[in-house]
Amino acid sequence: MQDIGKNMAHLLHQKNYYQEYEQMVKKINENPEIQAFLEQNASRLTENDIQRSYAQLYEYVQQKEKFLHNDPTMIAPGYEPKLQLHHHTIEVTYVPTDELLAKKNQEKINERIQTVFVPKMIKEASFAAFENTPGRADALIAVADFVKHYQPNAKVYHPGLYLVGGFGVGKTYLLGATAKRLAEDGYQTMIVHFPTFAVEMKQAIGKDTLAQQLNQVKNAPILMIDDIGADAMSSWIRDDILGVILQHRMQEMLPTFFSSNFSMAELERHLTVSQKGDQEPIKAMRIMERIRYLSREILMSGENRRNPK
Repeated sequence: MQDIGKNMAHLLHQKNYYQEYEQMVKKINENPEIQAFLEQNASRLTENDIQRSYAQLYEYVQQKEKFLHNDPTMIAPGYEPKLQLHHHTIEVTYVPTDELLAKKNQEKINERIQTVFVPKMIKEASFAAFENTPGRADALIAVADFVKHYQPNAKVYHPGLYLVGGFGVGKTYLLGATAKRLAEDGYQTMIVHFPTFAVEMKQAIGKDTLAQQLNQVKNAPILMIDDIGADAMSSWIRDDILGVILQHRMQEMLPTFFSSNFSMAELERHLTVSQKGDQEPIKAMRIMERIRYLSREILMSGENRRNPK
């Protein structure tokens, strides 16, 4: 940062710069905001006080001009320079603008939404932008009801939702909108695209990161498992990954959401058949018992918004 005070002192001691100094003083005296400040504090400032503060006053002139022109070279981009009086000395302070505060607040909100193999743009989802059509109204009411009751009683167990519907009806978007609303209230969520996560778990064995990644998902304060059942699931993924996640969240009573193209009954049939073609109804039943404990099923219907006809 340029030390304007030192530069001013240097100018004062250099006769060759006397003209430049006069121009600086002229700018200070012609600045209406500075004059208004001096008038407001006339009883607390002597002429000597003002002269000793010329460096700060000229800093204000320079930085305010840059601020008004959105000049990125200003000392503190996004902060508006203000004048204040401190022990007979005029100082320049920098106050964050409403735009900067809003940006920083949005960054904090986005940081509370962790996406795992889900497009980051899902963080921009909102209830306001969710079209409330008849086939999606029940789901919107259900997630709004969850948020309403979760806010005052976050330490009490709240079952999540199991959103079921065809392709492109807005299941993932509604999960994102719910995460956004919860994040605005200070709660952390994690949205996981489960088919991609399952592939990553297989690769994590060789990387020796399996336990770490699994624990992150298991312990997410609010977990949203997106697109469960979209791909054939190996017995290992079903029992040792999904089963472990669900068991932990059931024991710890952690809110868990799901989205799927399968109803719960269809998902159970899907999970019954392993990738090798083996019939494993008991193991599938165990998974579904946990899903049914963790969530309640809500049907979504409507046109495919990703590929409208």
